[in-house]
Amino acid sequence: MKRARSQPQDSLSPEDLLERAMAARSAVSRARLARRGLATDSPLDPVTQSMLLRQLYLAHFEQRHFRRAVEIAEQALALDTLPDVCHQDAARALVQMGDIDGAADHLRLAARCAPARRRSFHLWTLGSVLFLAGRLEEAQAALTRAVRWSTTDRPLTAGHLALVRLERSEPVDSLNQVIDQLASAPCGQGYGQFVLGLLSAHAGRVRDAERYLRAFIERTRNGRPAVAISLSAELAMAEQRLAALEIN
Repeated sequence: MKRARSQPQDSLSPEDLLERAMAARSAVSRARLARRGLATDSPLDPVTQSMLLRQLYLAHFEQRHFRRAVEIAEQALALDTLPDVCHQDAARALVQMGDIDGAADHLRLAARCAPARRRSFHLWTLGSVLFLAGRLEEAQAALTRAVRWSTTDRPLTAGHLALVRLERSEPVDSLNQVIDQLASAPCGQGYGQFVLGLLSAHAGRVRDAERYLRAFIERTRNGRPAVAISLSAELAMAEQRLAALEIN
């Protein structure tokens, strides 16, 4: 049986190039394929153009070219296809540049223009960014709003809100119940392990705290490069808190 010939490079459509960019194993390849898709003479609809720009954004983000990543996100934003996603992308790069105010502005706009089902995610992201920046009062306000809009992710947003309150030395009723509800929910995986680790430490559940923090650190380090970069502040905090637990 003869193998089907691969499609000639010059005949690839923007959609073909998008598919290849999404499957690329390196940032360099992703950027090259995305640029080819954007430079094509073929008709380019706004959705495909936006998705190609996002692949280019991810390539710059993975290479830590954060200023360029912001510029690409703003280009995609002008297409008005998925504005809340573009605001979220711009915010992620701005955080890495240390521009917390700029990131917060983008996240507030993301929450404002997002469909109801994604609003809690943007508000929760805003709360997490402000929490990591030490702006606890603002973080609490954002997370309070996130809880109101939450559905399936409520155990995570509620847990994160409880964490901010604890960091502000405010009482949290039924802390163990908050922890157990998050631990048993799907959103208790991944980022939820970071929140669970910090909550468990506050509750005096040291072994649980160590287990959750180690799992978060390992999962993040071994995950996609863009995720590891995005969660660099969380990684640093998790490692710091874990070291403190081990010393004590």
